Amino acid sequence: MAALSSNTCGAMERSIRERVPPLLTDLYQFTMAYAYWRAGRNQEPAVFELFFRDNPFGGGFSLFAGLHDCLLFLRSFGFTDEDVEFLRSVLPQATDPAFFKFLRELDCSDVTLRSVPEGTVVFARVPLMEVSGPLAVVQLLETSLLCLVNYASLVCSNAARFRLAAGPERKLLEMGLRRAQGPDGGLTASRYTYIGGFDLTSNVQAGFLFGIPVAGTMAHSYVTSFTSLEEVWPQTLVAVNGDPDPVDIISLTKGWLSRVCELLEAQPGKIREGELAAFLSYAIAYPQNFLPVIDSYSVSCSGLLNFCAVALALCELGYKPVGVRLDSGDLCRQSVDVRRVFRLCSEHFSIPAFDSLTIVGTNNISEESMAELNEKENEISVVGVGTHLVTCTKQPSLGCVYKLVEVRGKPKMKISEDPEKSTVPGRKAVYRLIDAEGHPFLDLVSLAVESPPEAGVPLSCYPLTCDSSSVSVTPAQVTCLRLEAYSKGQVTHPPCSAAETRAKVQSSLQTLHPRHKKLQEPDSYTVALSEQLHNLVTEIRRGSTNNSNFLLAN
Repeated sequence: MAALSSNTCGAMERSIRERVPPLLTDLYQFTMAYAYWRAGRNQEPAVFELFFRDNPFGGGFSLFAGLHDCLLFLRSFGFTDEDVEFLRSVLPQATDPAFFKFLRELDCSDVTLRSVPEGTVVFARVPLMEVSGPLAVVQLLETSLLCLVNYASLVCSNAARFRLAAGPERKLLEMGLRRAQGPDGGLTASRYTYIGGFDLTSNVQAGFLFGIPVAGTMAHSYVTSFTSLEEVWPQTLVAVNGDPDPVDIISLTKGWLSRVCELLEAQPGKIREGELAAFLSYAIAYPQNFLPVIDSYSVSCSGLLNFCAVALALCELGYKPVGVRLDSGDLCRQSVDVRRVFRLCSEHFSIPAFDSLTIVGTNNISEESMAELNEKENEISVVGVGTHLVTCTKQPSLGCVYKLVEVRGKPKMKISEDPEKSTVPGRKAVYRLIDAEGHPFLDLVSLAVESPPEAGVPLSCYPLTCDSSSVSVTPAQVTCLRLEAYSKGQVTHPPCSAAETRAKVQSSLQTLHPRHKKLQEPDSYTVALSEQLHNLVTEIRRGSTNNSNFLLAN
């Protein structure tokens, strides 16, 4: 596993301290912590779990992301004098001054975090993280941990769906920074869409912090800023072969433009001189990275012709143009027309490089329009996605929750009038059961004290979707989904780079059966309780029904 550089780690940790200071939480976390402290309960050992109740986007799975940020947050957690003084000003005046001294000395040295590995395919109701430690401290962590996991997992899952819709071959470019919910939303989106399966980002800061490949060339504003060829400067370009005499690139391009118009029987009078000037100016600046947007005016009457002329001139000088970007209209039809012209030029002018030019499509791409690309004839090899990816327009929140499951070694359970909001008590272990074909088919949630399930040995369990009936299953393989990631103030599981986590995501998705990966109406994946855990839930529910926990029950 490639180690993260010290510079990268340092930048990421500074980023976490700036983005997620300990005051980035809800006020009631401090009022509860004070009440625990006032009652002398702040050091009681407690266990919380983080999970979500429904798979996002109507799909059959999610991806767990945000763990690395959570670990950096725990390691840097601590209140400054300035933090404490502000809390003194907003908490009720009756707050004991000694509580603020307690907060100033607080850290996460007694906190342990056990978690599903980052980048793993996960399912609703499965505990993703277990946070244990002194009651007051692990209570204070709730909002920040939820903030770090909720959006990261949601946008990572959204990216995985876009990747499934696009297929494995087409390259995907994330370009949603300008449409994201603020700078932090944009940075988080760039990181976790890459982890979810995108190949590139337009976000330079994400490239700097996370090592994500960055891409981008020009906007329509660059093209429309030019009016005439007189604005092109310099007007020469040196050939790749080392000839020291610069070539008049404008004259060379004009010659190629005449030949292209003749080949395509195009009307030169409709060609925009300003657009040609923009293309030339950019090609002179970056002759090896020439990929303009060609729909500022008309693709067929101007943009495509101007591109071909400049690109052919570059080829004559030994350079390799990259391709074009389409940003409006019927992308599929236009891409086919553009590719036809490229092939004509390749054959007619004997320029093989024109056969492999890239066509990028960007135009408010959604998951549905991405899927349509596989159904319609098109020549688009790279798709840029922004708004629908980073804002998760189909579902704006994953809905992760952080619930207490144990205090002082005793299981705790929330019993709600809404059954969906009831929790599963006790400290747990999570196992993934795998069938003979290598596909996961059931996640088993059991009490931590239970013996793990064994491959080839039948077991009885209770699916969460059923009322009370049990099923018997026999796994071919069993995988434990819990690792200790943080303990005694230290990150105990080495962090992975974004590229390594991205590879883990793809590996995890490949094991999932196609029926669970369908974008529309997928089969439900089974999450079940062990027999012992099911019995505990039943016992606590029965006790609640019998009023055994009420003060005046007798």
